[in-house]
Amino acid sequence: MQELHDAPLAPLTTFRLGGPATRLLTATTDAEVIAAVREADASGTSLLVVGGGSNLVIGDKGFDGTALRIATEGFALSGTSLELAAGEVWTDAVARTVEAGLAGIECLAGIPGSAGATPIQNVGAYGQEVSSTITEVVAYDRRTGETVTLPNAECSFSYRHSRFKAEPDRFVVLRVRFALEDADGLSAPLAYPETARAMGVGQGERVALTAARETVLKLRAGKGMVLDPEDHDTWSAGSFFTNPILDGAAFEEFLARVHERLGPEVTPPAFPAGDGRTKTSAAWLIDRAGFTKGYGTGPARISTKHTLALTNRGEATTDDLLALAREVVAGVHAAFGVTLVNEPVTVGVSL
Repeated sequence: MQELHDAPLAPLTTFRLGGPATRLLTATTDAEVIAAVREADASGTSLLVVGGGSNLVIGDKGFDGTALRIATEGFALSGTSLELAAGEVWTDAVARTVEAGLAGIECLAGIPGSAGATPIQNVGAYGQEVSSTITEVVAYDRRTGETVTLPNAECSFSYRHSRFKAEPDRFVVLRVRFALEDADGLSAPLAYPETARAMGVGQGERVALTAARETVLKLRAGKGMVLDPEDHDTWSAGSFFTNPILDGAAFEEFLARVHERLGPEVTPPAFPAGDGRTKTSAAWLIDRAGFTKGYGTGPARISTKHTLALTNRGEATTDDLLALAREVVAGVHAAFGVTLVNEPVTVGVSL
């Protein structure tokens, strides 16, 4: 297991921000992951688990403790059942399932990060969420000191949330298992209107798997959501804020604020979220509050391609990024009474 001291963490994140870790371990097997976690827990050392780094905001002072980078490999396909090691590159794994003719995660193409992070965040995009195909998650339980296998029903999946996110210091994901679908080379029914429109078909229709993946990659690239080292719009964590979910009273108050600010004819995006709640669009809120594409004059700015992405233009610090995030949160709340919540995990800092 590779060990470095006073190791830079910024290169391990898609933001390319953050100070060093006291110690950085890189584990390439499940046994090494477990050994590193056990050592940290036994010694009382603070532990930061790093996968693809696509959902991390690390403070400029870095991390005083052990950072554990999970670099395990493993792609096992048996019929329509898929098992991925936590360190597998997610977008590469999606490509391989499409090549194998299996549907279920093709619209999650281009999402940066590792497979092990997908159940934590219940990663989703373009009408698909991993919770709809995950069957089991194998994890090391730091509370019991054992490796456990949690079926989907015990993962407490919800919108961008899970049991793993709710108990961040308990589980370290080792493997993720999925049940995919053999639909004779076709995708899952397209659930997202933008994807269906881009492909010239109706919502709910199936299309060729390869075409679905390529269309999603094109849509994501147009929003700066596919990693490109030469494009600073991709030096981000993708969507920085989750879409707000409002109860009935909060949504009515929100509508009143929209009509007061923008006019009675304006209708904000609204999607049923269960239990009488409504989900609206964070990107719409940000834009309508005056934070348009490219907003900002400093080294951290809103993406020129998508208002939901905050970006490092090359010379930013984490403090620069957080200052921009706080400005957006305050502006949206002042305009519409809605408080945005950051999607990336913060380390050593907070909004």
